[in-house]
Amino acid sequence: MIQIGDSADYAAQLQDKTQRLRDLLAPFTAPAPQVFASPTEHYRLRAEFRLWRDDGQLHYAMFEPGNKHTPILLEQLPIAGEQINALMPRLKSAWQASRELSHKLFQVEFLTTLSGDALITLCYHRPLDAAWQQAAEQLAAELGVSIIGRSRGKRLVIGRDYVQESLHVAGRDFSYRQPEGAFTQPNGTVNQKMLEWAYASLGDREDDLLELYCGNGNFTLPLSTRVRKVLATEISKSSVNAALANLADNGIDTIELVRLSAEELTQALNGVRPFRRLANIDLSSYDFGTVFVDPPRAGMDVDTCELTRRFDRILYISCNPETLAQNIAQLHDSHRITHCALFDQFPWTHHMESGVLLERR
Repeated sequence: MIQIGDSADYAAQLQDKTQRLRDLLAPFTAPAPQVFASPTEHYRLRAEFRLWRDDGQLHYAMFEPGNKHTPILLEQLPIAGEQINALMPRLKSAWQASRELSHKLFQVEFLTTLSGDALITLCYHRPLDAAWQQAAEQLAAELGVSIIGRSRGKRLVIGRDYVQESLHVAGRDFSYRQPEGAFTQPNGTVNQKMLEWAYASLGDREDDLLELYCGNGNFTLPLSTRVRKVLATEISKSSVNAALANLADNGIDTIELVRLSAEELTQALNGVRPFRRLANIDLSSYDFGTVFVDPPRAGMDVDTCELTRRFDRILYISCNPETLAQNIAQLHDSHRITHCALFDQFPWTHHMESGVLLERR
């Protein structure tokens, strides 16, 4: 479980992360990274708790890695957002007062936004009936949130199955639907800093952008205002659906979205094989100048990394600096790092997010 220290502890840890990134990128003569700090508490917009029965009562619980038998019972969670901490005791009081809500309840998940929306998922080891739905509807009204009940692959939604976020980038507000179960950046404050950095680093372009791993359109929306048009790819069906809704909600019509993995798009662009999902997209109409990538921890595979070499500019957001360095090593003979940043998405842990802009030599 994450332990929070004081401001001096945080500054020292952030300095260690900065030095680690410098060391990893030193072979590529990278410029000094811009460093974007996180709030030291109340920064996580989502949290997940198992429930543990003690003295006849259910309690929020977390576990140390590798130890699933000794719970840490919680009333509050300092790293979680203030809204989550405000909801925790109210939800606990509700299940304590209601057998319909508490019976075989084993897990609770909170999803919130900077703009104040909230969704609570309640997970059960039993079927959910009309009595549960009535109690959940009353609870949702009392808490002012949406609620989802999950049981053996079934899902009951009270309200919406997503939260609504609004992020301000370069003088404009962008609206995002963030679905339950889909990936979203957990640290909203640092996420907004990431968007602002990527927007500034890309600059105004008269050509087009290819985006791999676009998710729900987190970066796609603001970056689309910097270029002529965007082709974005994503493999997750829930993320694609959210991205399509976000394009419509924001009135953006310069983005084409295709449900393909980065590896599949690489095969398509290399002429290895055709894909029906690209049948209605005229790839020849694009004048790509920049590729934007935000890959999983494993980084880009060799072929996808080689694909990005075709572009004059590679804007790369990474959640794993080791695989970032491996990918840059493959591209270093043709591209150089001109911008570099560290985003402290995960304070009090060794994990860090980073960004680089690579430009053709």
